[in-house]
Amino acid sequence: MGESCEIEEGTSVRITRVFMRSPGSGVDGVDSRPRTPIMPTFDELAVSRIEWIDSVLKPWCWQASVKELLKAEQEWGDVAGRVDPEASLWTWAWSRFPDLVHEGMSGVNETNEVQVTLKDGTTIVGFPDARQSTQGRLVLLCQCESRQSEASGPHSIDDVASVAKVS
Repeated sequence: MGESCEIEEGTSVRITRVFMRSPGSGVDGVDSRPRTPIMPTFDELAVSRIEWIDSVLKPWCWQASVKELLKAEQEWGDVAGRVDPEASLWTWAWSRFPDLVHEGMSGVNETNEVQVTLKDGTTIVGFPDARQSTQGRLVLLCQCESRQSEASGPHSIDDVASVAKVS
């Protein structure tokens, strides 16, 4: 119950202790939420994180719209840890087009000439410019008849239908 103490001579105040329950707590403050088993070793924790990245995070990046990817980029440190979103989020997003990325390298792969077909039917042939291709916008360096490079884009990842290496 409460405790009493003297504040001023002749005046007493009752102090009541209040215990807050966390969400999901049951009777008597006992947490009734289901618990995930605790990983006994760091190695097991690391493996479970890698599995989560491979089974949840990467597949989400493959299908997410630019709008959702931009939202994710703002919170990427909280979601993916201390990693550069360009090296993970955007690389994984572009990997929905395998010919545009190189396993183990971040960003778009500049070494291969690609044919990009947009959803409106437009086809562009050129080399991806990794420096200019940021936040879900692809820039291609195309060769003009004058033999000079000309930039095409930026083209939103949402507008890209397919990407294929040029032989």
